[in-house]
Amino acid sequence: MLPSNFLNTPKRARKPRDIGVTSLIDNGVPTRYFEDVIESTPELIDVVKFGWCTAIVTDDLGRKIECLKKHDVAYYFGGTLFEKALSQKKVDAFYQFLKQHDCHIVEISDGTLDIAMAEKARHIRDFSKEFHVISEVGKKDIDKADNMPVSAWIEAILNDLHAGAQKVILESRESGMSGICDSSGNLRAGLVDSIATSRFRITDAIWETPTKKLQTTLISTFGPNVNLGNIAFSDVIALETLRLGIRSDTFHLYDTTGEDFAVAIEGRAPFRKPDNRRTSGFLSNRKA
Repeated sequence: MLPSNFLNTPKRARKPRDIGVTSLIDNGVPTRYFEDVIESTPELIDVVKFGWCTAIVTDDLGRKIECLKKHDVAYYFGGTLFEKALSQKKVDAFYQFLKQHDCHIVEISDGTLDIAMAEKARHIRDFSKEFHVISEVGKKDIDKADNMPVSAWIEAILNDLHAGAQKVILESRESGMSGICDSSGNLRAGLVDSIATSRFRITDAIWETPTKKLQTTLISTFGPNVNLGNIAFSDVIALETLRLGIRSDTFHLYDTTGEDFAVAIEGRAPFRKPDNRRTSGFLSNRKA
């Protein structure tokens, strides 16, 4: 993976992996740029999310998907597409759209549309029969996010995992200024620690970290193999250097001891794997 690396750096989990996931967001990047990034660094990219409802207006969607398949990068559509379909009573059409594009991962969210917890759980259970389900927790509206207590975050996360979600995305939007973050782009005080010490594995979370500041904070807290999402196409290599401690922001995290950090994240926080949930192979392009 790192043929030119002569430094002592933490070992990264290799693809296919359930930890150390890097999830990019396609907010409508040009097709040739999309292909260049995927073809240049496929070993560093686990999955691409076609943000919100951009898939509906992307003429080259099929071409982008073929590029991802060729380079063993998983993909799915943003949760807003599910929410819009649900609001228009078109969940069946949404299902057909997933099948049409050979998509094996589905995001179930309630970031914009208010959905009762029991109803969200029902959709997770239904889709998990055929798809790998990612849920998303957190509100996109900053006022709603400001009024969401930590206990509500924990309840929602555990509810989604219990319903069958294999990963839970922790909302911060493309801007990094809502959900787990305040309007200034800072992580909400106490929220990260509360989530990390609640009754599930921190490896079941994908933290939305579109900014270097957020990426640095999460890597410093949980280690190089923390799952990070909403990564810009332009930031793939820059993020990997943060993970490896070879950028100024994380330069002193691991020193030069040569310590084996292959699964460093597992030692950073108390984890408990929920019962009766299959997690291996989550980012494969096939649902077992």
